[in-house]
Amino acid sequence: MYGWGSNERLLGKAFKEHWSELVIATKFAVMRGPNGEFLGLNGKPEYVKQACEMSLTNLGVDTIDLYYMHRKDPKLEIEEIVGAMSDLVRDGKVRHLGICEANAEMIRRAHAVHPLSAVQNEYSLWSREPEQDILDVCQDLGITFVAYSPLGRGFLTGAIKSRTDLEASDWRLTLPRFTDQAITENLKFVDVIDQIAQDKKVSKAQVALAWVLSKNDEIVAIPGTRNVQRLEENVKAFTVELTTNDLARIQESMPSQTIGTRY
Repeated sequence: MYGWGSNERLLGKAFKEHWSELVIATKFAVMRGPNGEFLGLNGKPEYVKQACEMSLTNLGVDTIDLYYMHRKDPKLEIEEIVGAMSDLVRDGKVRHLGICEANAEMIRRAHAVHPLSAVQNEYSLWSREPEQDILDVCQDLGITFVAYSPLGRGFLTGAIKSRTDLEASDWRLTLPRFTDQAITENLKFVDVIDQIAQDKKVSKAQVALAWVLSKNDEIVAIPGTRNVQRLEENVKAFTVELTTNDLARIQESMPSQTIGTRY
């Protein structure tokens, strides 16, 4: 999906001599056309294997460490999809399996076909749906939970105070949480984070990431970034310690709901 293979080819070029030092994860399922248009979801066993071969070629590797189902093909049962993924493990093309945007039932059904190593769902201070049952299921089954958009697509850093802070081509402008009204209301989340950040003399991004990481020892956060400075800032979130009082303060002060759905 990401550049329809161009990002994999870029990483393949950048890390050609360094794959032994890294863990590589990539995905299949979202189909896109030559101009980036969305063509639907494909989880057919033959496509799962075809997509894997394309990723191996793009990356220039023999094995993918973690292979995700990006989204479930609604026309197929999860057992059939994960069954095809497990064939890739048997053939030595993939080491570990993961699924994305899955509910608790889907996780259990998938895990019964082949052990999952990772479940990737959106999770942050303004997207807390995984707390209902996903985090518990992952802990029960020994699956690492991977939190994508842990900074609320950049909103929780305080960098977006109005729609004018985003370029006209920014896809976030199409999301319900980024209307003028939603931004105004959702800034209450940023205010709470900012109070903790000021007290600890760290950035708002570091507080938001530290909160996600504090939930349990089997959570990984994957914030996106476009520059090295932000990457270094995000990594330092591991050194931010949120006390019991900090966590209680965040819990008590956070708005009861987020204005606007995720998509």
